[in-house]
Amino acid sequence: MAYTPDTIRHIRLSTATLPLATAISDAKVFTGRQKPMTEVVFLFAEITTEQGHEGVGFSYSKRAGGPAQYAHAREVAENALGEDPNDIAKLYDKLLWAGASVGRSGVATQALAALDIALYDLKARRARLPLAKLLGAHRDSVRTYNTSGGFLHASVEEITARADESLAAGIGGIKIKVGLPDTAEDLRRVTAVREHLGPDTPLMVDANQQWDRATALRMGRRLEEFDLIWIEEPLDAYDAEGHAALASALDTPIATGEMLASVAEHERLIAARACDIIQPDAPRVGGITQFLRLAGLAHHAGLTLAPHFAMEIHLHLAAAYPTEPWVEHFDWLNPLFEERLEIADGRMMVPDRPGLGITLSEQARAWTTETVEFGTR
Repeated sequence: MAYTPDTIRHIRLSTATLPLATAISDAKVFTGRQKPMTEVVFLFAEITTEQGHEGVGFSYSKRAGGPAQYAHAREVAENALGEDPNDIAKLYDKLLWAGASVGRSGVATQALAALDIALYDLKARRARLPLAKLLGAHRDSVRTYNTSGGFLHASVEEITARADESLAAGIGGIKIKVGLPDTAEDLRRVTAVREHLGPDTPLMVDANQQWDRATALRMGRRLEEFDLIWIEEPLDAYDAEGHAALASALDTPIATGEMLASVAEHERLIAARACDIIQPDAPRVGGITQFLRLAGLAHHAGLTLAPHFAMEIHLHLAAAYPTEPWVEHFDWLNPLFEERLEIADGRMMVPDRPGLGITLSEQARAWTTETVEFGTR
């Protein structure tokens, strides 16, 4: 059957604010750099073609930046009208150049991410394939670990109770936050959680960039005894040299990358051998087009992949990574979508639904604060 040309006829952008049930605190709050997080702001892009194919994608911002993403997207999105939705790389460049005066990272590309992800969702739906299958899956499920139960505002008793719930639900590993000003308290909490979980449950810790180099090395050595899967963001996200020194000095793998906002920033991380496990975030680096570029570099460098947040997107991308990855489980986004991801035996299953396999819920619509539309339905 010959290819039938198609064009984008309608784009709907919306921004919605997801309230969190509990104010969230990691080390950045306890060191005075940020306030507790009470909400997440989302940018949704919904694209429809002349042939009636549809796709949905999203980007997000924690604390500041959500309104800026929405504002930038509404300035450039109209440039995609009339284009073939299959030419995703071409469209990415066109939208990038439409707003090139504000750069090629951060808000500028995070705004494009929602559109880029929607185009991949559309393309996979058109092919009647889960996105992972369209990309070329290496596996139908991915190891998963939970983060949302391990924040610093929670007591050890609360963390272990949430960990038990996660493990009973089929999640395979547990990550907890560290990075308190009192490192002895960090060690007390890690000790208590490891003793509760036992030696065989995968355990990770995340310092959220709050240690200096000397503290990170000292704490890294103290943490070796806990047989951790990784130590995450022990240093400032842009300290590639410091992370490289830690990765070389410690037996415990070093993970980082979630806060970087472009492929170029990750290239520096990879070139410096600054981590064993790389943690890119597709919405933060500009979408799936950029994520795939980055994943190729990471695989060539022999790195393990563990994408940050947004499991609804990253499950598919992790399933298409050549070597065994991890995917982060967060239950925060559940109210935004009609569907739920299946988890069993420590793994998250790639859904059999076409595309990303998600549909925006009525609750997501109710939380929408602004909407703009381009083209015609």
